[in-house]
Amino acid sequence: MKMVVAIIKPFKLDDVREALSEVGMTGITVTEVKGFGRQKGHTELYRGAEYVVDFLPKVKVEIAVTDERVDAVVDAVRKAANTGRIGDGKIFVYNLDQVVRIRTGELDGDAL
Repeated sequence: MKMVVAIIKPFKLDDVREALSEVGMTGITVTEVKGFGRQKGHTELYRGAEYVVDFLPKVKVEIAVTDERVDAVVDAVRKAANTGRIGDGKIFVYNLDQVVRIRTGELDGDAL
């Protein structure tokens, strides 16, 4: 089992959710986050004064998947979140040692 974590631009969230639905994913967790990478923020003008915005708004999407579905999920997120511009984000894939459904006690793949 794997945990797929994607950091994407906020306006791409609906596209990513739809793409995940199309590959059969029924559950995701979404968190609003702030950060920067190579983009390194930008400058904005407010009431005539320039200031630097270091941390940009992003969305973190977390999806727990079985090993067989990892490639399909990563590909779906990559295609849906892509704008071709800097700051599109990153996808991370982690190993999951154990998953337990609290309500029923089901384990691992059955709990997903």
